[in-house]
Amino acid sequence: MTEQPPPAPLLSVEDLTVDFGAPHVAVKAVRGVSFAVNVGEIVGIVGESGSGKSVTCRAVLGLLPWMARVGGRVSFDGRDLLQLSEAEMRRVRGRHISMIFQNPSSHLDPLMTIGRHVAEPLRMHFGYGAARARDAAIQMLRDVRIRDPELRVDSHPHELSGGMKQRAMIASAIACEPRLLLADEPTTALDVTVQARILELLKDLNRQRGLSIVLISHDLGVIAEICDRVVVMRNGVVVEQGPTREIINVPSHAYTRLLIDSQPSRLSQQHGKTARPAAVATTSEPLLAVDDLSVEFASARGLLGLLRGSEKASVKAVDAVSFDVRRGESFGIVGESGSGKSTIARAITRLIDPSGGRITFRGASVHDLKGETLSAYRRAVQMVFQSPYDALNPRMTVEETIAEPMIRHRLADRSGARKRTAALMAMVELPAELAGRRPRQLSGGQCQRVSIARALALSPEVLIADEITSALDVTIQAQILSLLRRLRETQGLTTLYISHDLAVVRMFCDRVAVFRSGQLVEIGAVEEVLARPRHDYTRRLIASAPRLEAATASEEGARDMDTGSAWKGSHG
Repeated sequence: MTEQPPPAPLLSVEDLTVDFGAPHVAVKAVRGVSFAVNVGEIVGIVGESGSGKSVTCRAVLGLLPWMARVGGRVSFDGRDLLQLSEAEMRRVRGRHISMIFQNPSSHLDPLMTIGRHVAEPLRMHFGYGAARARDAAIQMLRDVRIRDPELRVDSHPHELSGGMKQRAMIASAIACEPRLLLADEPTTALDVTVQARILELLKDLNRQRGLSIVLISHDLGVIAEICDRVVVMRNGVVVEQGPTREIINVPSHAYTRLLIDSQPSRLSQQHGKTARPAAVATTSEPLLAVDDLSVEFASARGLLGLLRGSEKASVKAVDAVSFDVRRGESFGIVGESGSGKSTIARAITRLIDPSGGRITFRGASVHDLKGETLSAYRRAVQMVFQSPYDALNPRMTVEETIAEPMIRHRLADRSGARKRTAALMAMVELPAELAGRRPRQLSGGQCQRVSIARALALSPEVLIADEITSALDVTIQAQILSLLRRLRETQGLTTLYISHDLAVVRMFCDRVAVFRSGQLVEIGAVEEVLARPRHDYTRRLIASAPRLEAATASEEGARDMDTGSAWKGSHG
């Protein structure tokens, strides 16, 4: 009996090359990359920032800028995508191959409602009418676990948290039930509970619909949870690929071993409590105190509400929260997307006004500060935002961005600011040759490091870090955490660290506060809270964190996550 040949892969990437710029000054972003994705398979791509992961996936869909030169072959279902016209590729995008981008804020039109974003592929590829498209969008938002989808369908991107925007983008990507999904860091902005649900949703789509997935992630725990095979990239080349279990348990390349050893969960296991900073002098008196803080936002009324003259409803984002941060400590804040974490940070930095309560710094009310005392407070309390693309001026170079606060606060002339900028870039591991580039010319991780350098430019007493390592690969994440530890030890820097990565909080923070729906549910020493949680929600957060051990866990031993049904629609 003649043995049947194995089925052809759904996607085959062969000797892919991508160069940017003129031939004599070309940047070789991808060099000879080859891998395949079989029907119904989930393949992970991991590697540090700038390794070529996102460029590879964008090349598959023909989404690279005009100056890119692409070589090799990208075969999808037997067709070479690199040979298709732009009109032919438009019929492929969204219908047969969809992509979830890393930064939702840069890919959602601020003038379009979330419902329109989700329904647009259905209207374009299937000719859905307005009513049917709206109903489908509501169902999709429900499937990706956005609360009150009937209301959120009419919201605009600026009215959603970072995690909600990412989930809306996922809903749009899977709306047409494509055969292949390219997911570029789809869970980066999500807390661990929602991340677990999204991963389970992707697995459900894979099992029930035979959806093939290419998952880009810097989190090997996420890769271990969901992927059948993994491709490891560095500096634009593939250094290793194979079954996930084999790669994680018996890596053959030194870089893969470095990635594994740099995982926060692995670091905390190896070093335990010593992974956090050595003893740092702290005081019992709080440096920063939040007392009975409440923040409310008025929700949009819409055109009908304006015509009727109805009053605006309010949403309580933070509800009577109290805690203090002591000088020299690292205070962690964890909780799901929309729990009020970033709202608290913005209230502390006076970017928004609280509706009740009080914030004090060195005993003085923050919202009573004016003039020079307010300027001094802004120098003393700096914030690094969750989305570096939104926080950086797209028209300013890296050097101009980092130097600006020093010049504005008259701490240095232009020559002194330039020297200080060079030192800060070295401190956060940014190559000197990036000084003249703008944000659009940088990777997500590089942009985040620019934001960190800018915040450190004023030598602050308090650094509020809002998910500052969520966009970074694990090796750079380890370097940034090491930098923050050194700053604590040498300069007594006080840190308010907001994160959904419990392993990072465990290894970096002294105390932690757990938030849910704008309320503080648990607070205490980090080892006490994470090792012996008292609240059910805290226990659920801990249980939902991705683990490298998932690569060796049996199917029966995998934890059960209540995610409800996956997308049930049918457009055939």
